[in-house]
Amino acid sequence: MTNPLIQLTLLTMSRREKILAMLADDPTDTFLRYSLAMELRSEGSHDDSIAKLQELTKDATPYVPAFFMAAQQLADLDRVDEAREFLRDGIEQARSQGDSHAAAEMSELLASLGELGEL
Repeated sequence: MTNPLIQLTLLTMSRREKILAMLADDPTDTFLRYSLAMELRSEGSHDDSIAKLQELTKDATPYVPAFFMAAQQLADLDRVDEAREFLRDGIEQARSQGDSHAAAEMSELLASLGELGEL
């Protein structure tokens, strides 16, 4: 039987707080780190979200979805040059990891950003 106080605490915690609590147990969990970045994005904390995504791209095995989500967020913020950089790096990483689907998605986004004016 679950402690009612624990149940109440879980009900009143925000998603962000729940993710942070789980990360305290395993700070290297890639999915939780990605989830935190996505939650920060939904809260409007874009710089924090992008920083968390960037950390995931620097892991020993970079997390390919982080490149795409960082680029998408940067493009939404009109930080197109930064978005392009994430996409170029992400395409290279996706190809090296054998993820042709992710590479294709990032290539499409990169091409669409070219329409905004390549420097």
